[in-house]
This record gives sequence, C-alpha cells and structure tokens, in this order.
Amino acid sequence: MKKYLKRSEKIYYEDDLSVLVFDDTFNALKKIKPGTIDMIFSDPPYFLSNDGVTCSGGKMVSVNKGKWDKVNSFKEKHLFNRKWLRLCYKALSPNGTIWISGTYHNIYSVGVALEEEGFKILNNITWKKTNPPPNLACRCFTHSTETIIWAKKDLKKARHTFNYDLMKAENGGKQMKDVWEGNLTSKKEKKYGKHPTQKPIYLLERIIAASTNEGDVVMDPFCGSSTTGIACKKLGRQYIGIDNNEEYIKLSKARLENYGKEAF
Repeated sequence: MKKYLKRSEKIYYEDDLSVLVFDDTFNALKKIKPGTIDMIFSDPPYFLSNDGVTCSGGKMVSVNKGKWDKVNSFKEKHLFNRKWLRLCYKALSPNGTIWISGTYHNIYSVGVALEEEGFKILNNITWKKTNPPPNLACRCFTHSTETIIWAKKDLKKARHTFNYDLMKAENGGKQMKDVWEGNLTSKKEKKYGKHPTQKPIYLLERIIAASTNEGDVVMDPFCGSSTTGIACKKLGRQYIGIDNNEEYIKLSKARLENYGKEAF
C-alpha cells in the first residue's frame, strides 16, 4: 500500500489491505501519488456545531463535535471544501469516482465546489434513517436524512465503474433507486469507541460494491472510525484512511486490527 504514497513517515498502521495515515488531511492528500485512487468516500466536517442540543440515547446532548466542526462564515466553509476536493481530484484516477456524505449544513457547498473543481455529479443519494433522533426544539421537521453525492471527473473519455447488475440483484431484480433506507449505526459497531458521525457498515458496503471492483484502492480523507476500511476488508478492496485526530485514528486501528476476530 505504501506505493500509493509519495512519503510514508506518517503511517500509523498498516496491514495487507489497509493503511492509516495520521496527518492533516491536506498534507496527507498532497502525498498521494496522482491518479492512483479508484474511489474516494468522504464524510467531511458537517459544520453543524452551533452550541445547540440534540437527543442521543434518550438524553439531551450538545451538537458540538469539536473545533474541527466549526467555521466562522460560509466563505471559510466553501474555501475549505474547494481545497480538499481539488486535492482529491488530483489523487483520483481518470475513471475513478468520489462519494461525499453530508447534511444541509455543508452538502450544498460541497455540490457547488465539486463542479467548480472539475467534477460531474452522477447521483444524489438520499439516505433515509429509520430511527433518527427526535427534534427537541419542535420548531421544524425532524431531520431524518443525509445526502450522499456521487461524482466523477468531468472528462469526455472517463468510464466510471458502476456494477449495475449487482445493485439490481440486491434490489430484488429491480433497478435500485436513489433513496436508501436503513438504521443508524448499531451499538455492536461502536464496541471499540464512538465517533460522532460514524456511518453503518451496510451503507459503505453498498457504496463500495456499486462503484469498485475487487482489488481497487479506496481512500477516505476524513476516515474517523474507518467504517470505510471495514467495508473494504469485507469486500476485498485496498484502503487508505486519513485523520488528524489521535482519538479517532486509534479507534480506526482497533477496528481494523480486530476485524475477522468477531462480528462487525
């Protein structure tokens, strides 16, 4: 896996299929060899930390995630999105694709930034959560969805991977639609620790199975708890995870090290 990195001094963990890079996302992306990544999944900061409250486990808790989830203006947020997407464009292969998850707090900036940085949007997936937390303020509708944008490089000769037949078979022989329904992340997937925006494995399995082939290289530039990495292990894909938070990179390492020893 080191062959995809220009320099490897920041590698925190490595096994046959996985590499964890403990570094600032922008620094790490600059070290990825251009055009070598087949697929990127990114769950960037949502920028929803506004001192409000939400419900978790039946208790009222703060929505604040950390300093990494705060910005002072839309301009600052949009420049952040353009910067990391520009680096992802360089790392992605000509036929590669990128998936980005987010809420209304950031996803619209991401959509515009994608087009500004030379991407073409393929799909706008709506992930409908069957067990969302309630809206405590009762001043608007309950937030029960996230948007996942799927995009490719806007190149005439680009031929992205889409395993149409596999997705159709998974959907009972019918074309799979762009609304996906399922539970939030289960407790058993949080055995080694919790990440505030941890995605369920089934969601990443579908994304990776739909748009890559066995042996392909998948990168997650804000890897958090490395659900992307666990899904890659299950599906036989190579994985590069990047995070600058020591707590989360340790959590990623624990999950990847213990994969196969118990059910995930």
